[in-house]
Amino acid sequence: MQLASNWRAILAAAVVLFAPPLAADDLINADRPGIADSSVVVNPGTLQAELGVERDVRPDLTTTPLLLRYGLTKEFELRLETAGWAHADGHDGLMPASIGAKYHFFDKPSLAVIARIFPPSGSGIFRSHQTAADLRLAADKDLNEQWSVEGNVGIARGDGDNFATAAATLQYNISPKLNVFIDGGATSSPSSLTLDAGAAWIVGKDLQLDVSVGWGAHGDAPERFVAAGIARRF
Repeated sequence: MQLASNWRAILAAAVVLFAPPLAADDLINADRPGIADSSVVVNPGTLQAELGVERDVRPDLTTTPLLLRYGLTKEFELRLETAGWAHADGHDGLMPASIGAKYHFFDKPSLAVIARIFPPSGSGIFRSHQTAADLRLAADKDLNEQWSVEGNVGIARGDGDNFATAAATLQYNISPKLNVFIDGGATSSPSSLTLDAGAAWIVGKDLQLDVSVGWGAHGDAPERFVAAGIARRF
C-alpha cells in the first residue's frame, strides 16, 4: 500500500517536471511594454487591462498609461487607451483618451490594422480641444523559436496636421514566459525618434510584469524615461 502510494507520488512529480510548457497561444499577449503594438487580438469575451507608470525627464512628466482591450470575435477587439493621470510642472490632470479597435486579418505573417480616435478630452493643462486620429498596420513574425519582430506603420492627424508614424520591436525569448527587447518609434511631424529597451515576465498565464528604459534619439522626444507596468487578462 505504502509502495503504491510512493509510486503514485513519483509519477505525479514526473508528470509535473517533464510536462511541456504552456503553448504560447495560451499565455497573455500584451501590447505593453515597448512602442510597437502587436497584431494579436484578445480572445472573444476576454477583458485585458494593461496599466503602467512612466517618468519622463526633460520634459519632466509623470503619466500612468492605461489600455483596456475587449475581444468581440477571434479577429476583432475594442480598445480604450489613455496616458492616464499626469503630473508636470506642478500641474495634475487627466490626459486625453482614445477609443479604437484592432482587426486581425491575416495569419502568416500576422497582420492587423489598429484605428484610434481621440475626441476632445482630458483635464487641466492636459486637455485636448480638437479631435485627433490615427491608423496603423501592425505586423508580427517569428524568426525562429527565440527571436521575433514586430512592426507598425501608420498615418495620423492631430493639431490640424497629417503625419506618418513607424515603430519596430526586436524581441528575444529567454523562455516562453520571459523576454527582453529593443525597439524604436518615429514620427514625421514633429520629427522625432525614440528608442527603448526592457523585459517582460509572465506570471502564471494571465499576468505580465514589465520594465523598460528609453531615451530620445532625435527631435521632439523625452531626453530619457523609465517605465514599469502590469497586464492582466480576465
